[in-house]
Order: sequence, then C-alpha cells, then structure tokens
Amino acid sequence: MFKKKLLVMLSTVTMTALALTGVHAQSKTTLHIFLGSVGAIDKDKAQVQAFMDANPNIDVQIVLAPQSATDILGVIQQDMAAKSSDIDVYQYDTIWPGILADNLVDLTPAIKSSNIDTSVYYPRLFNNDNVGGKQVGMPWFTDAGILYYRTDLLKKYGFDHPPATLTEMASMAATIQAGERKGGNADFWGFVFQGNAYEGLTCDALEWQYSNGGGLIVEPDGTIDVNNPKAIAAIDQAAKWIGTIAPPGVTSYQEEDARGVFQAGNAAFMRNWPYAYILGQGGADGTASTKVKGLFDVEPLPAGDAGHGAAALGGWQLGVSAYSQHIPEAEKLIFFLTNPEQEKWRALNESELPTVKAAYSDPDIAKQIPFIAKLVPVFENASPRPSTVTGAKYNDVSVAYFNAVHDVLTGKTDAKTSFANLAIKLKGILGSNFKIGPVPTEMAPAAATMAATTGS
Repeated sequence: MFKKKLLVMLSTVTMTALALTGVHAQSKTTLHIFLGSVGAIDKDKAQVQAFMDANPNIDVQIVLAPQSATDILGVIQQDMAAKSSDIDVYQYDTIWPGILADNLVDLTPAIKSSNIDTSVYYPRLFNNDNVGGKQVGMPWFTDAGILYYRTDLLKKYGFDHPPATLTEMASMAATIQAGERKGGNADFWGFVFQGNAYEGLTCDALEWQYSNGGGLIVEPDGTIDVNNPKAIAAIDQAAKWIGTIAPPGVTSYQEEDARGVFQAGNAAFMRNWPYAYILGQGGADGTASTKVKGLFDVEPLPAGDAGHGAAALGGWQLGVSAYSQHIPEAEKLIFFLTNPEQEKWRALNESELPTVKAAYSDPDIAKQIPFIAKLVPVFENASPRPSTVTGAKYNDVSVAYFNAVHDVLTGKTDAKTSFANLAIKLKGILGSNFKIGPVPTEMAPAAATMAATTGS
C-alpha cells in the first residue's frame, strides 16, 4: 500500500515537473529582426547572439533584407500595409522615419522606464527618429560617403596627394587606368561607384550635384531647383565617366559590386561607405580575401565647381513594429544593440560609424578606423536634406530623381532634357505647396555636408 502511494506521488511530481518544463519552454519568446545584407552579416549574427546569451528567455531569428535600400523599403511597406506581426524589429534607413512612423512603436515610455541615457547620441541623429513627438526608432550606425584610393598606385604614377576635385580625380583615374592596362591588367578601371537605378544613385548623384553648386533637388523652403545649369553639368560630367574611367557595367553597380571590383585590385578610386574599409583590409581579423590590404586610404569626397565636396549623410535605425506581439522584448533588443558598448563593438568589427558621441574620441576605434575624426563635422553640421522637406513623399521624389539620372548615365537622354522633365514630375508629386525655382544664392559653407540617404 505504501509503495503504491509512493508511486502515485512520484508520478504526480514527475507529471508536474514535465508540465512546468513545458510551460517554461513555451514561455521563451521568439523575435524576428529584419536586417540588411550589405557587408558582413556574420557580425550582425554575433551581436544578436550576444543579446540571446544575456537574455536566455528570448530567441532572435534574423530575416535577411535585400541589398538595395529601395527594395528594403518596399518589403517593409508591404509588411506594414498587411499589419503583419511576422517581423518584430526593422532596420530602416535614416530618411524613412516620416514614411514609417505610423507603423512603428513610440519608444518614449520604454526609454524612460529603461533609464536609457539619450544624451550619449549625436542630437541630430537621435532626433531624426522623432516624428511628431514620437520616438519611433533608435540610431544604430551612421554613414557618410567617402573616397577610397590606392596609395600604392598614386605613388607609382607620380601623384603625391589624393584628388582634391572631381576633375583632378578623373584625370588621375585615366592616367592610372592606362598605365595598369598597359602593364597587363585589362580589367582595371579608374573609378567605381553606385550607378544602379536605386537609392544609392540618389546619394552619389546628389554628392556630384551639390558639390557643383547645383542644389539639393528640393530646398528646405519647398523650391524644386533640380533643373539648373550646375546640376545638369554635374550629371553630364558623370555620364562622360561611363566607359572611359568607369566600367559600362557600373550603371548596374550597388555597394557590394563596387567593393568587389576595388577589393580585387581592379580600380584606382571608389566612392563607397565606411563599412568597406575594414573589409578591404581583410576584415576585423585580417584573414578575409583582399588584394588591396595596406594599399589604400580614404579621404573626404572631392570638390566640384562650388569649391567644396559633399558627403551624403545617412545611416540605419532600429524600430519596433506596431504589429509585433512581443513589443517589450523587441524594445529590449533595440536598446541592447544601440547601447554604447555594442556600437563600439560594431565600429571595431565592421567599421560602421557609431552614433554615440564619445566613440569619436575612443582610442581603440581611432586605431581601427583611422579616418573617423575627419567625419565629426559631418554629424555636427549636417545640411538640410530632401527627405525632411518632402516627408512621406521622399521615396517618390528619390525614385524619380535616380531614374532621371540613370537615364543620363545609360545614354538614353542628356541631363538638360532629363532634368527639365524631372522638375515638372516632382511638382506633380509634391503638389501646390512646392514651386519650381532657382538654386538659392546662399549655399552651404565650404566643406559642407549634404544629408541625403544611404544605399547600404
């Protein structure tokens, strides 16, 4: 009788334990985070794993985004239109808060309850995610267009400094390209950039246009000024690079395509984002395949006729979907990935530029990203950008712009015709509160930065 009672008790305890185990297993939350695919995704995986190690009750699955920023936005908008709960956290471009705000969680209460010190971030970068008083995201890393150049080849062909102007760059590129091809490298080109019809071309073309004194497509006061002689000249100049110093296929290049050519040792100059620096040096551990390790450096982008360069300032944010079924856990993930320690780790391992102010005087980061101090003015004095004045219609504006530029680069038309048509199209997109007019006489100061967007 005693044994029978004991067996019943043990059985009851075992079943209870199994039931509790089942409850515990079911209580583990699974999050899905939508992350970009430019660069080394294994580093993103490492950061996510660090979060899971610190939060064993949360599992995080990465959903890989397309390479093109334009395609990324399309996927996000499709998900949000369906009010899908499949994705909990989105990585989104710095120019999209106004487009996505209605479908993202206001993080303000969670920031307060979690005692997040937001003063550590550059105010312009943090406040960029504030839409109508709602903090719809957190800045993760920022970007600025820069010029990569082969130090060994400049020395080989008698150049003692990187190009200061676009005209000088084109001349140097032609000289180096001719010499390298004569030496037996038929695949060598002078310059590679992002020439495909996507958001990355908006960045590149705006840099050429603005540095030439051609304005910002749409000015802060609502003036549509893209159809002007200086903007037209800048794009016509770029079109002349195709097939001469830049490969004909550059009109289909995105970031990774340009990096592939440069990193293979087949280009003298490259316009790209900072992420490509550490990869070109062989990755964080120096073991990745590259033919240019120790043979290149970076500088601010060359100036146009306006006498100053212009760097497209962008970056990526993290926001929580309003349709997530696990909002507290998703907020926890975002705060982890964007904290100063994780931003430093990302800078050291991916050469992504932090949004935390203190990182720019950190000796460890300065050693890994030697050019980082040069970029501080970019984040402190960023100029107005088309995404601010055009708001939710920015994507339509950008699509019209990069298609107009792409038509010129591919020889379908000339910049004068393309931009005349573009101005009329933009007026139709933006409506009666916007007017077609000239570029303002008061342009930004020398060494200006132009806040546009990133194609990475």
